[in-house]
Amino acid sequence: MSVQLHKPSASRQAPAPAGVGLSLEARLAAVDAAMTVRLDEAAVAYEVNTAHIPTEPVDRADIVTVPVDTEPAPLPDLYPTPVAALLQRAHHRLLTNGWCKDTLVDGNGARCMLGAIRAEARGDRGLEADAAAVLLDAIRRKFGDHVDSVPSFNDAHGTSRIPIRMVDQAAHLADARDL
Repeated sequence: MSVQLHKPSASRQAPAPAGVGLSLEARLAAVDAAMTVRLDEAAVAYEVNTAHIPTEPVDRADIVTVPVDTEPAPLPDLYPTPVAALLQRAHHRLLTNGWCKDTLVDGNGARCMLGAIRAEARGDRGLEADAAAVLLDAIRRKFGDHVDSVPSFNDAHGTSRIPIRMVDQAAHLADARDL
């Protein structure tokens, strides 16, 4: 029994050793051209192999959807007491409209901690004072008695993370106190 060895065709012979008279750019260009040819052949083979599969056109409206309502989600009423509910609304306002320092309201509508409480109190100065007192108590519980006021605490921070978290903790505290 004899086995015949097939000599590779000229197009299938091993390439010349790397670095024989070609620059790096020329070798990269040759590899790029070879890969482009192979990708084109694969694309044609894919088209041939899948031509018998029936397809139906797809309406883009069935695939691409956008939100119907782009407004912020309504705030659920988690706290039944007025001070806790006010602090919860102030927390939500800071999250949705932004936080600022050194002013009650900045030019973009962002508010400081006290500015958010004032906006959500809607003119009820007694409710606003109670909420600010609970907030100051929550701040002092966490950061000590050296904190003078809510505005000084707000303005001492460079980012919104801690002030916004303290308004949320104050809402929990007011709820625990049934305020």
